[in-house]
Amino acid sequence: MKTCLVGCGGIAAVHGSVLTSGIDTEFVAAADIKPEKAQTYAENFHTKPYPSLESMLEAEKPDVLHICTPHYLHVPMAIYSLERNINVFMEKPPAISFDQLEELKKAAAKSEAQLGFCYQNRYNASIRAAKDLIDSGKAGKVLGARAFVTWCRGAAYYTESGWRGSLKTEGGGVLINQSVHTQDLLCFLLGDPTTVDATMTNHHLKNVIEVEDTLEAYIDFNGVHASFYATTSYCADVAPLIEIACENMTIRVEDPHVTVYPKDAAPYQLSVETLAPIGKSYWGTGHTACISDFYQSLRDNRRFSLNLETMEPSIRLMLGTYESARSGHSVTLIEQ
Repeated sequence: MKTCLVGCGGIAAVHGSVLTSGIDTEFVAAADIKPEKAQTYAENFHTKPYPSLESMLEAEKPDVLHICTPHYLHVPMAIYSLERNINVFMEKPPAISFDQLEELKKAAAKSEAQLGFCYQNRYNASIRAAKDLIDSGKAGKVLGARAFVTWCRGAAYYTESGWRGSLKTEGGGVLINQSVHTQDLLCFLLGDPTTVDATMTNHHLKNVIEVEDTLEAYIDFNGVHASFYATTSYCADVAPLIEIACENMTIRVEDPHVTVYPKDAAPYQLSVETLAPIGKSYWGTGHTACISDFYQSLRDNRRFSLNLETMEPSIRLMLGTYESARSGHSVTLIEQ
């Protein structure tokens, strides 16, 4: 197989590291509208630089495209590629509006190619261990959950990017950019969400960005409620906290650690594989496993697990959270 990548920013370096470390494909080219970024990236990963997606796909005719561009370009670029039956592996977010989501669904349904999403934290060993424990029945009935993401993003992160901080190009703030993975993990652990009631605000970046720096949500997972909180106003970037309260124990995940608090016994930590992260430590350690699984699914001619159908409940939760926060009303995601 031949692979191309578009968008040579920070996360593209993670994809490049995985693509050049044993994945069964030839990483042939990378494109960016800033020629110097494409050139530097191409030199680092020994591939060809291109000034645009269109010129790259026309010249290289790849089997796979990795999309690592600003948010508002994800869906248009995915549709352009799917129409040419090029398999697409997309960074988050899958869409920045319900309209984009519907456009993407139509394009994916018509294409012979696969569309997969990089929700790499579903592959973290810590999350897999927590899910296995819940699914085993040993924890008992799930009673509720909470999740916290407290990171640090200053004004320069937005003002120097050229696209972050704008509702039109970023689609949102702390949820769609920083904490969408943690919200998605609640779906992975608890099942499909049914309703969401949310609020959002801007505490430390007033008059700097037009998107939220802080958001909270009350999410119903078919009778199991989760409290969700995310902010970029903290003084540091720390591992997100996810806690699942069950009948027999409480399970707390702060990657790479999983601590179990039994109802009538001393707490203990689960033994999980510790991998070195690629990129920032708080991004999780699942990139290699996630990307490898996508390529293996292509080799095996099977559907990649993180496809549009399986991820739609999580995508709708993200978009519904924004709809609720903007309208001031609870939003129904699926019929209960």
